[in-house]
Amino acid sequence: MATSKTGLQQQKVVSHDDWTAARKEYLVKEKEFSRQRDEMSRLRRELPMENVEKAYVFDGANGKETLADLFDGRSQLVIYHFMLGPGWKEGCPSCSLLADHFDGSIVHLAQRDVTFLVVSRAPLAEIQAFQKRMGWKFKWVSSFGSDFNPDFQVTAKKDASGKATYNYSDSDFPSEERPGASVFYKDEAGNVFHTYSTYARGLDILIGAYNVLDLTPRGRHEEGLKHGMAWVRHHDRY
Repeated sequence: MATSKTGLQQQKVVSHDDWTAARKEYLVKEKEFSRQRDEMSRLRRELPMENVEKAYVFDGANGKETLADLFDGRSQLVIYHFMLGPGWKEGCPSCSLLADHFDGSIVHLAQRDVTFLVVSRAPLAEIQAFQKRMGWKFKWVSSFGSDFNPDFQVTAKKDASGKATYNYSDSDFPSEERPGASVFYKDEAGNVFHTYSTYARGLDILIGAYNVLDLTPRGRHEEGLKHGMAWVRHHDRY
């Protein structure tokens, strides 16, 4: 199927009956994809857990908090690893696109026993300055000075060959800081377990704007860009 200069595929124009028939044929595939996604979610929930043995400490608006403290009375914790390193003037634009979706969901997640927050390696004062600029309200703490970021593959920890693990393999990711999301569980005895982490395209599911774009005729329209998301700017820079 040809593509126009605007990036829109040259789709056939058909009658309403033919359009409905094509849509119903595609609906069969959509339903199968939904079932596959449900199965992937079930398998994710059945993954084994690992005990978090290190005593990670974070710096936030409430002072020093351990990883266990961050659960805020709930048993499940989701952390978004935001790319904002020490000395950076501003956070990653792509992470900022994701962060634009966070505030509205947090109150709803709390009703399902989930605490959601953001962690970066930049010192707290630098985080707070950027957060104020962007107008976000979600909880955002600093892991500066701890092993948390490198242990969870979101700050490069290079081996003797100069490689660093990212997304569970050797990576040449262009930045020392990398995006990701990690999930933790705390049992009644207060033990904390790491249940899941995802990186790279695994974060797509958190980007509501991409899910909307995927519904449109032109889609994400990123063909020809230097890299995916190269079009993204901080929301105060468009």
